[in-house]
Amino acid sequence: MAQYTGVAVSPGRVIGTIRSMAPPVAEPPAGEKLSEGADAAAEAARIPEAAAAVQASLTRLAERAAGDGKQILEATAQMAADPSLTQTAQGFVTSGGKSAARAVWEAGDQVASMLEGLGGYMAERATDVRDVRARIVAELRGEQAPGIPEVEEPFVLTAIDLAPADTATLDPSRVLALVTSDGGPQSHTAILARQLGLPAIVAAKDIHEFADGTEVFVDAGFGTVTDEVTEEHHRLSAAWAELQKNPLTYDGGGGALKDGTRVQLLANIGNAADAEKAAVANADGVGLFRTEFLFLDREDEPSVEEQTTAYTETFAHLPGKKVVVRTIDAGADKPLPFLTDAEEPNPALGVRAYRTSWEKRSVLTNQLDAIAAAAKQTDAKPWVMAPMIATVEETEDFIALCRERDLAPAGIMVETPAAALTANHHLAACDFASIGTNDLTQYTMAADRQLGSLAHLNTPWQPSVLALVKATCDGARTAGGDPEAFGESANKPVGVCGEAAGAPGLAVVLVGLGVNSLSMTPRSLPAVAKVLSTVTLEQARELAAKALAARTADDAISAVRAGLPILGELGL
Repeated sequence: MAQYTGVAVSPGRVIGTIRSMAPPVAEPPAGEKLSEGADAAAEAARIPEAAAAVQASLTRLAERAAGDGKQILEATAQMAADPSLTQTAQGFVTSGGKSAARAVWEAGDQVASMLEGLGGYMAERATDVRDVRARIVAELRGEQAPGIPEVEEPFVLTAIDLAPADTATLDPSRVLALVTSDGGPQSHTAILARQLGLPAIVAAKDIHEFADGTEVFVDAGFGTVTDEVTEEHHRLSAAWAELQKNPLTYDGGGGALKDGTRVQLLANIGNAADAEKAAVANADGVGLFRTEFLFLDREDEPSVEEQTTAYTETFAHLPGKKVVVRTIDAGADKPLPFLTDAEEPNPALGVRAYRTSWEKRSVLTNQLDAIAAAAKQTDAKPWVMAPMIATVEETEDFIALCRERDLAPAGIMVETPAAALTANHHLAACDFASIGTNDLTQYTMAADRQLGSLAHLNTPWQPSVLALVKATCDGARTAGGDPEAFGESANKPVGVCGEAAGAPGLAVVLVGLGVNSLSMTPRSLPAVAKVLSTVTLEQARELAAKALAARTADDAISAVRAGLPILGELGL
């Protein structure tokens, strides 16, 4: 019997057979040349043929996909046909005598490096270029292309991590669960798994010890995988399957605790299409509107008119509802060529988010003008907040800009320990705070949230992170508030819009710490509402106190799970 543990990112309990993702394509040896007597022209001609075969394969996958996945695959297929890659590789063969595989590898590196130098959206496409490069090399060698196995029976997928084109083809009707040995809780793989409702575990380092064909029980709520499948495991798996046939629902109106206390359950969105999904899911509004979608794929700033149109379209799906708009969060993993410095040695700690307004003020003021204009054209209730705030002077500056445009309520994101520890001063100067647990955890633990090797540190269950959430809520109580103005309690409102809000057990803890709104992917709303309904506010406070007093993150999780049997009953 063997059991391996990783970081749980999307709950579920399933029994299935392991199928491993094809291993990464091995790099052709440096200096690999054409074999003696080979025809360079004929070898070079193989490259566009292999690229065309890859394009056709990706196009077929795109035809079976939908939504964002379809768009990702179509874009990747288009990249496979890009002559800048194939022609460069052919030149390396005909003029440099390199093998076709080595030529494609080096050409892919050249194109990817060029895109990375451009920054912004183009830099993000470098990953796709390297994916296409690997697929072409596999085609040239006659090897299995990287990607999800094409087998008939549903299976448990194990992988090091997934490329964007792989995540786009994840089909929950075929993939019962996903377990990766790399990646973190905020990786694109984890985020997509949550959106799909696919049981998933990341950073399970030893998962590849299981051979293909091994039957395993995956408990993605606990983050464990075992090959000793018992009768109890079959019962738990059957209960999870039954729950998927009759899923929980959320009817809106605020998540009601057992004693009637209401907690706003909101959605995280990125554009108008997401807003429509949030409305269909009966979200009480939006707790995080990521506005970067307008900026990330371009070399210049969108006009005020263009932004106004996009925000108006988004607000129109949410009449009468609260929509918390985050101003542009550029920098770190979201560089913009017209706003951020690609040469910063440590961009996560650099001039990002609100800080970009220090030198390029108009980008922020233009965005605020557009939000104000869109607010006048719809019945939504926009709240505006600035990300990456550290000092009270920054809060006062941002709020003054909002007041000039009659944008209210206006608040800040608490993502730095500095803002959490001095929340009383910040909240005295603004109307509300929203805690971004992803970044708050990263900065508290001094651990890059993109690194799978640090995934065990990047959990909001860390007692130190929970202590900073409590400090923020305590600051809100000190600052006071106006319930008539905000429709909340007499305290200044504090919400959570990071991934922590969508974890049902952690949602109870957050409410117990004093948070009064939770924002998450719409798919998480029913489970969070159900678990909240099983506790009173006093019970939530008791569980929060146990989590805060815990010695480790694992101890905090165990203490709360012991007090919430509903989590086990629902397979969460």
